[in-house]
Amino acid sequence: MRAKICGLSTRASLDAAVTAGAAYLGFVFFEKSPRNVSIEQARELALAVPDGLCKVALTVNASDAELDAILAEVPIDMLQLHGTESPARVAQVKARYGLPVMKAVGVADADDLPALNDYAKVADQLLVDAKPPKNAALPGGNGLAFDWRLIAGRRWAVPWMLAGGLTPENVAQAMQMTGAQQVDVSSGVESAPGVKDNAKIAAFCAATARQGEPPKI
Repeated sequence: MRAKICGLSTRASLDAAVTAGAAYLGFVFFEKSPRNVSIEQARELALAVPDGLCKVALTVNASDAELDAILAEVPIDMLQLHGTESPARVAQVKARYGLPVMKAVGVADADDLPALNDYAKVADQLLVDAKPPKNAALPGGNGLAFDWRLIAGRRWAVPWMLAGGLTPENVAQAMQMTGAQQVDVSSGVESAPGVKDNAKIAAFCAATARQGEPPKI
């Protein structure tokens, strides 16, 4: 069971995520987000990440020039495309940079599920997220969940991660209902938008890890 703490912007929250056992550490490159980091900030944080943990750059409909600028300075292990990128764009980014690509796909109802199959053909991982409300300023990190029953028992051709409205209090239920073995959190471990709460990070990772323990007899 693996946890991703996204939207890290300070050394203190980064260290908290590492200590808590997070497998993925996410940095947001999207100016409208309260979790946005500069290339300089991200570089400093990424260089402090211990070996073996996955450093993820979250971008939204980024151009090649924007991705070039990030990757020229920040030692990133995976790109997370969180906008309206098409399957063709996902394939293009993967081919251009030679890095694993995770594609976020918003889900609100059953009509959104076929897109997951389309992206699974080109992405290395899927991030199954709650679809943002119409006219929302942010494509993710809104603290919204979707009906987890929609994907209960579903599997795709690539690994996938559950996101959207997860918290230390509900992540165990979400994993049990969906069968998710990887989970992503951002606003669910914050005390205010963009302000990570170290105790919540620890609690979230602990709750995730417990789902992978054998049942006590």
